[in-house]
Amino acid sequence: MENREEDVKVGASKFRERQAIGTAAQTERDYKEAPAAPLFEAGELKSWSFYRAGIAEFVATFLFLYITVLTVMGVKREPSMCSSVGIQGIAWAFGGMIFALVYCTAGISGGHINPAVTFGLFLARKLSLTRAIFYIVMQCLGAICGAGVVKGFEGNARYEMLGGGANVVNHGYTKGDGLGAEIVGTFVLVYTVFSATDAKRNARDSHVPVLAPLPIGFAVFLVHLATIPITGTGINPARSLGAAIIFNRDNAWDDHWVFWVGPFIGAALAAIYHQIVIRAIPFKTRA
Repeated sequence: MENREEDVKVGASKFRERQAIGTAAQTERDYKEAPAAPLFEAGELKSWSFYRAGIAEFVATFLFLYITVLTVMGVKREPSMCSSVGIQGIAWAFGGMIFALVYCTAGISGGHINPAVTFGLFLARKLSLTRAIFYIVMQCLGAICGAGVVKGFEGNARYEMLGGGANVVNHGYTKGDGLGAEIVGTFVLVYTVFSATDAKRNARDSHVPVLAPLPIGFAVFLVHLATIPITGTGINPARSLGAAIIFNRDNAWDDHWVFWVGPFIGAALAAIYHQIVIRAIPFKTRA
């Protein structure tokens, strides 16, 4: 069938998009918009793939907390940053684990490993509310278990002395500073997730090969470099909750709301920006 011009429903431009100079975008490549996920999908509760995906999120978040919190503990045990992997090493641990775990679980659960990512994708109607709630619960449980295993290895006294890897707004910064850092940091992460997994972009820009876990992990690495001095970097409510529950000291709970409100606001802004602005361009497809 002949090609036809199809506008994205929300905020689409009615003018033909000019191809960027020096590119060879394949505008003739087939693309079909995926239908929005239903708000409630009771049938999922009878599917093994639904529970398998939840188990994958649990295990991935467990491993994420295990490796990253142990890395934080190792850095804090040393007398100086120079005698350990330092902030750069912590950032690489977080970013590297996200890269590895998203690669491992993307085909099973989508590789969220973060309630903020799940929330952003839910707002974009990429998954149902049923699945979103289930994922968030499993992610939080996995995070709690991961932090618990770290405490078992470190021992109560050493774990508490080293702060348990809990996120707090560091001295010299206000709660507003911490909230802003979490909002912007999560925006960077969730925006990268949307861009790296956008089927429409992959069809239009197929001349630019993208291994989705790589930019996502790299985004986590860069955000940690920027915000570890401010909040220790949350951008993942499950990670913050797991460490706070196992550490369970007042200073871990005083600012805990920052590590839920900030990431959820950042995820919502990224979803809105990607859906309304970035994807709102005409695209040719076969009828």
